Amino acid sequence: MCGRMTMTHPAEAMARLFGAAPANDLPVTPRFNICPTQDVGVVTFDDATRHYRTMRWGFVPKWYKSPTDGPLLINARAETIAEKPSFREACRTRRCLIPATGFYEWTKDAAGNRLPWYIHPADDSPLVLAGIWQDWRQGEDRLTTFAIVTCPAGAGLSHIHHREPVSLAPEDWGKWLGEDGKGAALLMTAAPKARFKAFRVDPQVNSNRAQGQQLIAPI
Repeated sequence: MCGRMTMTHPAEAMARLFGAAPANDLPVTPRFNICPTQDVGVVTFDDATRHYRTMRWGFVPKWYKSPTDGPLLINARAETIAEKPSFREACRTRRCLIPATGFYEWTKDAAGNRLPWYIHPADDSPLVLAGIWQDWRQGEDRLTTFAIVTCPAGAGLSHIHHREPVSLAPEDWGKWLGEDGKGAALLMTAAPKARFKAFRVDPQVNSNRAQGQQLIAPI
């Protein structure tokens, strides 16, 4: 599961990192509480070129009559992504990279209170998540959306949640995008135990209106 993200790196730096042509409408950073239905910068590979472009978080299948015609599909399970009608075509032909600096997950205390954790690469390198994307059209309405691919959590994060987003090492970016042939399915696994650093943060992030660097301060 991945339901909130952060992105603090400038769009220009991310475009250079990926060797991608940047769009003009990329979201302004830093952002410390990115939520589903918000715009996010993602990397795609089209016409033999990488593009850093804006998409809405929350995959909208082609048969939806409106963006709210069904469940908000913010995640796609690695175990079923190749067979599920919502995702199978995108899994084959429309994969993307989702740059971030970290993400949030929640546990609960004995009273049922939601306790947020902030999770980010232990070496503070950019986090790159595996995603799939979709162009949705109805009449003149058009929306480009994505979902984050998730897998069963590995030893590093399973004490917090039973699932984690699929994160990709730099040598795997091209394979996930479809530049380097087949084998993307083999990348949909949990990160090594030492990949992430995780710590509790203030519950104020439970509100999707909360903003500011204090959201990722350890408590």
